[in-house]
Amino acid sequence: MPKMPLNRDRALACVTLNISLPGWGTLKAGKTLTGIGELIFSIGGFLLLLSWMITWMGRILQSEMDEQMWPVPSAWLWRAGVICIVISWIWTAITCFSLMREAKAYEQSLPPRLSELPKPPKL
Repeated sequence: MPKMPLNRDRALACVTLNISLPGWGTLKAGKTLTGIGELIFSIGGFLLLLSWMITWMGRILQSEMDEQMWPVPSAWLWRAGVICIVISWIWTAITCFSLMREAKAYEQSLPPRLSELPKPPKL
């Protein structure tokens, strides 16, 4: 199946998808390797932050129930999570600019539409 050209509307749709989940719009634009990389960083960062938060909430729950508390969760979990998410958003922003530039170049390479041509003089 041939790759669909990236016009402005399709590029905007891909950028919107990238805003909702980094990498999703990139995959829809046909940039598979880049999209998978963005998804791995964004989902990996989310999972690292989630595991840190669950451990922290478990400690709070145990302190409320007067039980022996778990050890303090490692700071590397949330730091690595934030770093992964920041990397995915920066990568996604660069990809979005690239997609819009590609769409603009594609639309400039198209011949003019008949509706855009000047009307001939009346005789």
